[in-house]
Amino acid sequence: MSGRDLFCQPRRIRHGAALTLVFASVLVAGAATGSFGGSDAKQSSTESAVPAGHDDVTEAAERAMADGKSPMEAAERAVSRSGDRWSAVYSQGEYEELEEALDGQYTGVGLSARRESDGRIEVTRVQPGSPAARAGIRKGDLLRRVDGEDVTGRPVTEVVSLLRGDADDAGAGSRVRLGLQRGTQTWTEVLRRARLSTDSVTVRRLARGITLIKVTAFTKGSGDRVRDAVDRAPKGGGIVLDLRGNSGGFVAEAVTAASVFLDGGLVGTYDVDGDQRVLRAEPGGDTTRPLVALVDGGTMSAAELLTGALQDRGRAVVVGTRTFGKGSIQMPSRLPDGSVAELTVGHYRTPAGRGVDGRGITPDLEVDDGALQRAETVLGGLGDAS
Repeated sequence: MSGRDLFCQPRRIRHGAALTLVFASVLVAGAATGSFGGSDAKQSSTESAVPAGHDDVTEAAERAMADGKSPMEAAERAVSRSGDRWSAVYSQGEYEELEEALDGQYTGVGLSARRESDGRIEVTRVQPGSPAARAGIRKGDLLRRVDGEDVTGRPVTEVVSLLRGDADDAGAGSRVRLGLQRGTQTWTEVLRRARLSTDSVTVRRLARGITLIKVTAFTKGSGDRVRDAVDRAPKGGGIVLDLRGNSGGFVAEAVTAASVFLDGGLVGTYDVDGDQRVLRAEPGGDTTRPLVALVDGGTMSAAELLTGALQDRGRAVVVGTRTFGKGSIQMPSRLPDGSVAELTVGHYRTPAGRGVDGRGITPDLEVDDGALQRAETVLGGLGDAS
């Protein structure tokens, strides 16, 4: 099968000729990952209202405002000239949407789907309690039409846009008509979009007392949910921390997750316009449980920070494929018209001083297919060793 999963994918957001955000699995995170928290948390972490790296963009926006032109468009041009692939400019509404997504919320109908190799759009998950679930839509159903438009063979991003009602700026309560197929049966459902929440942390019990903790993004509260999952795991049982496809999120949440497995100490370092900062785990983490971290090419940013800390500190065996390699940090500045510019202001390093940006993290055990099974095997060996 090909294509990307659909669930709470965002509207198209400006980033030169590309999408600003990279979205993985069922939850938003992305290019604005490397953030430290919500708007206030981002500001307090820098101890500066406007990072120096934002000056050129801010000045361009202010000049445009004085000349009666669009500050946002001027900022976009300045960002494009900077050559920084992770910098972005958002309208006020787009930035609010991003913040809501990082809070684990989105507007939609609760469908997760992906495109088959023949172009068909197949439902892979229906969120419990969502409009789609109440309508009786099931995993395996085919999505054929959205508001009368045939979606078979359409790019995933276009299908997402139709589901969200981007063209009409549709919000919660707006209607969307879906054409569906189950076997030979075809039918139409009219749903109302709703504000929904997603859980970026899911837990599953495996054989031999192993607990699988899947973290799709470091949204608000995800670090504490990892802690709860470990606390509830069978005593002495191993943990598989699955960070595959995790495109990042709030650095503070990744540090909280690191604190679950480390007894204090260094998680990483980062710089903001040349000013060095330190990220430390809270003391008291569980340092005895066997732990494997699963990663792949979709493991990014804050997820790479966590992976590097666990690897450098000798706390986890990292299994999978090389991670993406986004080790940069973005911070926001409000522009005169209410839009927001997020520019790269620094980079982080692992406890051993390794830079991640453009390099990624190489697993201890490189495995492509069957990574979870290999992780279980590794945990069996770690359990025997302990």
